[in-house]
Amino acid sequence: MISYEDFEKVDIRLGKIIEVLDFPEARKPAYKLKIDFGPEIGIKRSSVQLVGTYEKEELMGMLVACVINFPVRRVGPFDSEVLTLGFKNTDGLGYVLVTPSKSSVKLGDRLS
Repeated sequence: MISYEDFEKVDIRLGKIIEVLDFPEARKPAYKLKIDFGPEIGIKRSSVQLVGTYEKEELMGMLVACVINFPVRRVGPFDSEVLTLGFKNTDGLGYVLVTPSKSSVKLGDRLS
């Protein structure tokens, strides 16, 4: 079990997907994302296994929850700067993104 203080160390912020590219070099089908977290944090990159769950066009403009204070993770030739949060799809392939049910939050807002 973790303490509340441990949970507070995880910095989860709201971002908006502004670019989606194919990632053919990835071992598992994935996309490369650019996510805008607003002026304070800026634009960060993320590798996500969403192929088969989402089409690229569907992801554009989507609001997503991301952990922004993990170290950069090298995925093949790509540096993934944030962890985009999702639940494993029921078919075991890909993930379903964590996204707010209302859009009355601003980019970069912290989960609390």
